[in-house]
Amino acid sequence: MEALESVRNIAPMKTAKTGYIVLSAVLFLLGLFLLIFPKTGGEVFANILGAAMILFGIIKIIGYFSKDLFRLAFQYDLAFGILITLLGIATIIRPDDIIEFMCIVVGILILADGLFKVQMSMDARQFGIGKWWLILSFAVIAGAIGLLLIFKPAEGSLVLMRLIGAALMAEGVMNLVTVLTAVKIIKHQKKDVLEGEFREL
Repeated sequence: MEALESVRNIAPMKTAKTGYIVLSAVLFLLGLFLLIFPKTGGEVFANILGAAMILFGIIKIIGYFSKDLFRLAFQYDLAFGILITLLGIATIIRPDDIIEFMCIVVGILILADGLFKVQMSMDARQFGIGKWWLILSFAVIAGAIGLLLIFKPAEGSLVLMRLIGAALMAEGVMNLVTVLTAVKIIKHQKKDVLEGEFREL
């Protein structure tokens, strides 16, 4: 009985990992759609993007508390999950200057996430994960696109929408690579010592 109690519930880990994979694919497809069809209504797309951001923020928060084996992919996701959730709500409720607002929001989020993933890739390298360089590569690419989006070098709305699309695609790929590389779930993972109960013999 005590052996069963010492095994951690892996349901939150599975939820976080599956959610990461699904929402990474959704971000990639949203970005691809915007890249091909940049004339899509900004307000409609903002509502879709805002909803995706809220879901992604919730998944990140769940991931932080899931305590997967490596403890790498989700280590910065509590504060970032809260931030992305709040910005997702702001994206939905803000009706004016939607394209410019989306550029700033998406750019800041992707730049910040890229920087967190750069740090995480360094941790993954020290941890002995062989594909840490994949995380680093996509983090640098995503961060660069996020930075470009913040400064908005092009003024045309179609160019900006395509740039947002490219940024979302980069974010989706970066998160997908991260979760597939740095999240490991085992069925009989034991609880940490601090999570257990101490009984006086």
